[in-house]
Amino acid sequence: MSKKDPTATASVMRPEIGLLDRRRFLQLLGGGVTVLFTVGDPLALAQTGRRQQGEPEDFNAFLRIGEDGRVTCFSGKIEMGQGIYTSLAQMAADELGVPLSSVDMVMGDTDLCPWDGGTFGSRSTREYGLALRQAAAEAKAVLLELAAERLAVSLDTLSVRDGVVVSRGNAARRVSYAELARGQKIQRRLSGTATVKPRNRHTVSGQPTARADSRVKVTGEAQFTGDIRPAGMLCAKILRPPTHGATLNHVDISGAERIEGVRVIEDGDLIAVLHEHPDVAEKALRKVRADFDNPRTRVDNSNIFDHLLASAPEPELVTEQGNLNRGRRLAVNAFESRYYNHYVAHAPIEPHTAVAQIEGNKATIWASTQTPFRARDAVASLLGLPTENVRVITPFVGGGFGGKGRNQQVMEAARLARLARRPVQIAWSREEEFFFDSFRPAAVVELRSGLDGDNRITFWDYDVRFAGRRSSEPIYEIPHYRVLSRGSWREGSEAHPFKVGAWRAPASNTNVFAMESQVDIMAAAAGVNPLEFRLANLTDERMRRVLGAAAESFGRAFAPAPSGRGYGIACTNYQGTYVATMAKVLVNKRVGQVRVERVVCAQDMGEVINPKGAQQQIEGCITMGLGYALSEELRFKGGEILDQNFDTYQLPRFSWLPRIRTVLVDNPDLGPQGCGEPAITPMGAVVANAVFDAVGARVYELPMTPERVKAAVRRS
Repeated sequence: MSKKDPTATASVMRPEIGLLDRRRFLQLLGGGVTVLFTVGDPLALAQTGRRQQGEPEDFNAFLRIGEDGRVTCFSGKIEMGQGIYTSLAQMAADELGVPLSSVDMVMGDTDLCPWDGGTFGSRSTREYGLALRQAAAEAKAVLLELAAERLAVSLDTLSVRDGVVVSRGNAARRVSYAELARGQKIQRRLSGTATVKPRNRHTVSGQPTARADSRVKVTGEAQFTGDIRPAGMLCAKILRPPTHGATLNHVDISGAERIEGVRVIEDGDLIAVLHEHPDVAEKALRKVRADFDNPRTRVDNSNIFDHLLASAPEPELVTEQGNLNRGRRLAVNAFESRYYNHYVAHAPIEPHTAVAQIEGNKATIWASTQTPFRARDAVASLLGLPTENVRVITPFVGGGFGGKGRNQQVMEAARLARLARRPVQIAWSREEEFFFDSFRPAAVVELRSGLDGDNRITFWDYDVRFAGRRSSEPIYEIPHYRVLSRGSWREGSEAHPFKVGAWRAPASNTNVFAMESQVDIMAAAAGVNPLEFRLANLTDERMRRVLGAAAESFGRAFAPAPSGRGYGIACTNYQGTYVATMAKVLVNKRVGQVRVERVVCAQDMGEVINPKGAQQQIEGCITMGLGYALSEELRFKGGEILDQNFDTYQLPRFSWLPRIRTVLVDNPDLGPQGCGEPAITPMGAVVANAVFDAVGARVYELPMTPERVKAAVRRS
């Protein structure tokens, strides 16, 4: 297919499937076996554990076996580099008994896929994947019934291999899935009664598998939103304020209008220049003269934490046990610390992009988004259309990390397409990406804890401001504890000078940094090495097993800190995935530079669908985690964003990368958990703890820039 085909989906590129309504869905698919799935039915509730607001009662197709024998799986999730394009296909292939190469994925298409609330939280495999596995089991049951009728044999004599049904009593009696589907048009609603394969019979799931999308991405064949160019499309550039909260006083567009082929649209607060070529539109935008009133500057990087402490709302109780006062009385040694982290940008390589095309009373949107169904609903409301008249297609997404859920660029494209009466593309510049990104919030954690004479933790008083509650519950055996949360990463907090939101493993990076730093402080004060101290205060056998696996790989040569070796430990339970990370660092005390030399990460994520993909995800988390631990800090002055590109906002570089070893701890009794986020969460803590072990200096503020490391060394 042409790279410029505007009807391409994220994976199975079918030009014959354009704008359609649900009634035409099965007609367009043609013959074959289609398993239907109602998102609001008891199966979905059983798989997800909850019913999400906004779920429709209409059906969508879940998977289909075509007349050519190929299997097409439909998922409302999107592929943004995390690898579910491959792992979900593995789950379906295993259950159906077909080669992985015969499975196609259609993802994030609101006309074709089951409703979904969004791709985030490491939930795709453990929620949608389990439901897909059940659907595949049901489809296989339907096909076996058809095969028994076709072959005139008993159902219990049949088995499947590579998409061919064979009678065990007579190998000559066989029929392929393709033959069964050919000429048939079978619609079957998913009953949930079919039995899925036990794990010991899996032949595709659990096998290290190369990513199915790697070739098209390496060769440039893969479609991203920026590659979508419907006929007659205009590229739009929008007049932006210089600061958040600024108001427009006056604008002069005459200079832009004098450029040939440029169209200027003024619609209330929206002022945009459009042209067939983006560079011409950018040139025209520079000719627009605008005068803004900027709000008075109040906060910046130097005083943000004082501002947040003063602005924090009343606390919400996350969890508690025992009696804190009793725990304090039992302590012979008490500790009080305050931990800080600055604002952090998502900084995806692909900026926010959207293409909108409106034809009559129907709209098609191609969008770089983590929430295609939310985008559909928002566009329908904006344009005054029924939701079934709006189709959102999500091509491959070039990174999201929690930042591509607000769909501002989608709304801008739809609004301009309506006004221009032509397809419109919005592709944010890097400057716009940094300006309009929703950042990981700056946050403060206050933590008090105590030890008894046997070096057991007696109390834990935890108060987190603005990060959120995820991963804030203690993982250690503590008789008396309380966890409070004030504000969170969710948007809308008036304390922040700009929007904040989810950032890969929201809240957990902040909370694990504070919690595991505090544990290390107590271990050092007790004169016990950090591994022994953790094991002595852990009763969760699963966490002990993961910590032990990391130690076996890293080497158990820990000593009471600071030992001068530069060894660090941090562990956590991230939404059902257990992680233990160990690191070795070198610290140049004179310049404050920290170099991470070696990292071992052990992870128990239940059933592992694709070990190779899991390893890649863990390595990616470790790499990205080095950024928020050592360098990533958004500089700002009030609503003005001072970092506008990668020349000043420093991401981790390949030259920084340590030797990384991943250890997947097998847990056959637990279903698949998340892998996309857990391993990033201990990185701040493990580096801080290793720095302390190296030079005896405790860093309480992220990122651990050279200046902050030098200051900590001076204090030590």
